[in-house]
Order: sequence, then structure tokens, then C-alpha cells
Amino acid sequence: MGRNYPEAGGSTELWVRWTQNCELRVVSCELPQHDAGLALAGSAHQVNCAKTTAMRPYRRAHTAHSNCGTTLYVVLVLLVTSVAAAAGSAPAGISNLKFRPNDANTRSGFEHLYNLEYDQAVKEFELALKAHPDDPFATNHLLSGVLFRELYRIGALDTELYSKNSFLTSKQFPIDPKVQEQIKGLINRAFQLEEARLKANPSDADALYARGVTRATRSLYIGLVEKAWFSALRNAVGARRDHERVLELDPSYSDAKMVVGIHNYVLGSINFAIKVAASVVGLSGSKSKGIEYLYAAGRGGGETSVDSKIALSLFLRREQRYAEALKLVGGLEADFPRNFLFRLENANLMNAAGRGPEAIAAFRKLLDDSKAGMFAESRMEMAYYGLGETLRGQHDFRGAAEAYDAVQQYPAVDPDLRQRANLAAGEMYDAAHNREQAVQRYQAVIAAEGKSERAELAKKYIKQPYRNE
Repeated sequence: MGRNYPEAGGSTELWVRWTQNCELRVVSCELPQHDAGLALAGSAHQVNCAKTTAMRPYRRAHTAHSNCGTTLYVVLVLLVTSVAAAAGSAPAGISNLKFRPNDANTRSGFEHLYNLEYDQAVKEFELALKAHPDDPFATNHLLSGVLFRELYRIGALDTELYSKNSFLTSKQFPIDPKVQEQIKGLINRAFQLEEARLKANPSDADALYARGVTRATRSLYIGLVEKAWFSALRNAVGARRDHERVLELDPSYSDAKMVVGIHNYVLGSINFAIKVAASVVGLSGSKSKGIEYLYAAGRGGGETSVDSKIALSLFLRREQRYAEALKLVGGLEADFPRNFLFRLENANLMNAAGRGPEAIAAFRKLLDDSKAGMFAESRMEMAYYGLGETLRGQHDFRGAAEAYDAVQQYPAVDPDLRQRANLAAGEMYDAAHNREQAVQRYQAVIAAEGKSERAELAKKYIKQPYRNE
């Protein structure tokens, strides 16, 4: 457990930090020997701090300024690499998936994993690893199952959590200490297996790919659980380096195109200052190339086929290419009918596409199916929050307030989601001219959060009612 493994391939490392004024400051830059004369330490680049375009049919103005919105976008979208690389699936359920190892336990594990049946998935992956103790792929599969089971349990897979800049400074998720140790142990075990194979053959494409997956999974863990953002970023960049090398060795290795595609899209989307900093260490990107690679990985039928489609749907949504995104997510919903999150994302996409009435019907059907026990795992509070957002966009303020209020009935709901729902409910009660109920919701936010940005906004609304604009 005490051994250190490389976090970003190659001999170049860029260390940066963000100032309170949203500056990207290069703290230190370790370059190959022939570039040693390039002095970057201490240089600073002003970053556009405007929030990314909202994909909602209504607009909010919750803050007078954005606290490094570009930072949030870069870090979190790079973490999509981790989410997608950590597990795999196939275009039609798991029937066409190319597994490594290709045994009954692994196939069953993925079937359960993508229907959110995490306990069953972990048991199957444990059996697969027992049968293949020296296989880094089997180790990564178990790592995925254990990590995602815990992230789902604590509510960390709700994408709405990451739509606000406050996520960067919020408290760490309360992960189970025993699970935390298991995750770290599996990460180290995977690295040991991968490094041993690469020591014997540095051009082992499968070992390079597996190491990239481990690095990406470690990035996800460090970013979401430990909130160590730049360590997470270095691991994500290391994953890209590994998978670019895989594609150099074998251009047909479609699984490796997912990580490279995600990084290309992200670096093709960020502002000029960050591109300059990234180019210093040889990182570049193209949105069109990123989308092209993700489509290729999605069609490849490999372990990242569905994951590529998930990442692709996020980017297509950002590009407002809603028809394509809905087609992708709709296909996932059909392939994995017991997956609550695919159904939830489909409804969210309908709302983002401006198809409010259809989205409302989709959310209500999702809630009805959840109550009927259709899903092995469901987070109904997420669906109620999404319904509230959609009703809000349709100017059904009373209905939206009731949907936001419904979030509170679930005792295990994430505290951040609980207070987001309280504040939103207060706003909607104000919009519906029910001042008494609005003030009660604002007071609940203040009592829970004290001096947070959200609490300050609630205090403002107590003094002056929220106005829907």
C-alpha cells in the first residue's frame, strides 16, 4: 500500500492553481531536459469565469458572480473520463460485449452493474477475480463495482450535484472507511499487475489500456471522494496518455478512443488561457474529433461502448444536439430497462430540449414505476427534483413547489440536494404568491447552512420576495 505509482505518463508535469479572482496560475512546470529553459512558474492567465450555457428552458441568477465556473467545467467533465472508463457494456444489453476475461461471472457482473444491481455485480466480479487473480481487467471490474456501489449509496451519481460551483468547496462525501480501504487496495493491486506486465513488455497494449482505466478510476475516486482536484486531473491526463499510446500501437483498439475522445472534446471547448497552459505539456483538443472518437467507441462493441454513449450524450446536450442525445439515451433505456438513472437522464434531456410536457409525463411515469418496484435501485428524490425543474420551466409554480417539497420525504437524501430543493421550493412559493410557505423554506436553508452562498440568497429572499423572471 505504501508504493507510489506514476500519475501522469511521461516526464512533463504542469502544476497550476486557481486564485480567488479566477486566475489560472502556473505554480511550477517540470519539463523534459531540453525544455528546461522555458520559465512558466508564477505566470498567470485570466480565465473567463462566466458559467457555461444552461441547458434548461428557464434561467436562474442565483449568484452575482460565478466562482470559477470554468474550473468546475474542466475538472468535472474530465472526471467523465473516470466514470466512463471505470466500467463497460454493449450496444444491446451485454449480449455483444467483448469481455476480458470473457467468462460467465464477468458477463453476469456487467448485466447486474448496468441495471444498478450493485451487490450482485460485486459478487460476480469477486468470483471472476478469484478465477483470474493475475488479470488487471478482472481487478478493474471489481474496483468499478465496489466504487460505483458506494457512490450510488451516498448519492454521488446525481449529475445535478455538479451543476453548481459550490460543489468544488463542499464537504467530502461520507464514504464508508472499510469500502475506502478496499478501493485503495484494489487500485494498488491493479497497478501492480499492470506495471509487472509493462516491465516485461512496454508495448503491451492491453496492459497500457488497463493502466489507463485504473488511472481514470483513481481520478474519479480522488476527485469525488477526496476533493483533491488537481491530483484527480493528473490521473485523468495519465489515462489519456496511456490510451493514446494504445492507439499508436493498435489504431483499431476502439475502447481506447473513449478517454482520448473525451479529452479532445473538453480541451476543444475550454477557453484560450487554459488551452495555452495545456499546450505547454503537449495537450490539445478538438470538439469535432472528440465527438468522432466517441461515436467510434460507441459503435465498437467493446467494454466502453455504452460508457462512450453516456459521455457522448452529455456533450451532445452541451452542443444542443438534443435529437442525437435523446436517441442515444433512449437506446440505453431500452437496453437496460431496470436502470433508473438512464430513465432519469432521458426525462432530463427532454426538459433540456424544450419538450416540457413530454418530460413531465416521463418523470411522472418514472415515479410511478419506482413506487411499483420496477427498479432494483432508485433515487426517487432525484426524479422529484427533476420534475420540479420541469414544472418550473412550464410556469406551474405550485406544482413545482410541491415536487421540490417531495424531495424532503426521503431521509437518506443528500444534504446538498435537500437544501437545493428547499431554496427552489421557496422561490416557487414566492412565484405562486404564498409568502408564508416561501419564508419557511428559506428559513430551513439558513438553519441548515448558516453562511453559505445559498443561505445568503435565502436571507435576501426573506427581505425581498423572489421574482420569477
